[in-house]
Amino acid sequence: MTNELKMENAYLGIDIGGTNTKFGIVTRTGELLEKVKYPTADLADQPNGYVEAFIEKLGAFLGDNKAIKKVGIGVPGTLGPKRRKTLEFPNIVGLGNIEFAKRLEQAFPDYQFRLENDANAAALGEFYFGETAVPPSYIFITLGTGVGGAAVINKQIFGGEGGNAMEIGHIPIGNGKSLEQSIGKKGIVGMAEKYIGSGEYKTKLKLSDNLDAKKIQKACLAGDEVGKKVFRRVGKYLAQGIVSNVRILDISTIILGGGVSAAYETIHPAMMKELKHWLTPYYLDKLQIKTASLANEAGILGAASLVIED
Repeated sequence: MTNELKMENAYLGIDIGGTNTKFGIVTRTGELLEKVKYPTADLADQPNGYVEAFIEKLGAFLGDNKAIKKVGIGVPGTLGPKRRKTLEFPNIVGLGNIEFAKRLEQAFPDYQFRLENDANAAALGEFYFGETAVPPSYIFITLGTGVGGAAVINKQIFGGEGGNAMEIGHIPIGNGKSLEQSIGKKGIVGMAEKYIGSGEYKTKLKLSDNLDAKKIQKACLAGDEVGKKVFRRVGKYLAQGIVSNVRILDISTIILGGGVSAAYETIHPAMMKELKHWLTPYYLDKLQIKTASLANEAGILGAASLVIED
C-alpha cells in the first residue's frame, strides 16, 4: 500500500505527557507513519498558555496532513464523565478544569476528537497493537513523569462511577507517600540524592550532575550501587501498588509500560520478593507480569485507537 493510500486510512494520535507532547499519524493496523514531539513545558510557557500553544501546533500539523479527520488524545489527568472536560492536571499548568473538547471543536469544526486518560489510552493501544496477544482482562501500569494505571475488564476500560478509576499513582504505599511520589521521575531522583548524600555506596553519580531518572537508570544498567539500589526500591514500591490492585480486582495479568523495561532485570527480583510476601498462592500461581511491547509509542498508538473504531 502506498503512503498516499495509507494516509487516507490514517488517524492522529496525540500523547500529552508531563515531559513531551507527541503527535503521531497511525494507520488502522497500528503502523506509525510520522511522529513529532514538543516539550510540554515549552508549550506551557508560551504567552497564551499551554492550550493555545497546543492548538497552534495542532493546526499546523493538520494543515500539513489534510487527509486526517479523526484525532484521539491521551491526557495525564482526570476527565469529566463524558470525557470532554479536563479536571485535575497537576503536571501541566493551564490544562486543568477546562472544556477542552469544546475548545478543540471550536478551533477545528470539521474534525472529530476523543479524549481519554493517557494510561487508559496506552492500555487500549497494547490491546489493539501489541506484539503479543493480550487477554480480555488485564491491569496496565505506566511509569513516566508520574505513575498511571488502567484496568481493562472483558475488553472494556473500567472507569468506575465517574470515569476516573485506577489512578494507581495516587494510592498510598508503605513509606507514607503515594506510589507516584515514590517512583515517578521526581521520586527516583529523590531516592538517588538520599543514597548519594549518605556516602554509604560506591557511585559515579554526583549531586552536582543535574540528576534525572534517565541518568540514574543508565547508572543502574552499568552496575552502579546507587542506581541499582534505587531501582530495587522501585521494584518493591511497584509491587505494593500491584498487590493492592490484584487483591481488589482479582485480575492476573499485569502489563508494565513506560520507562520500566530497560531496568526490568533489576526491578523484577525486588518486585517478586514483595509480591510473594503479600500475595497468597491463589493470586501468585496465576499472576503474569510482562512489559509492554509498544514502548515509547504506546501513548500515540493508544490515543489513535480511541478513534479508529468510531
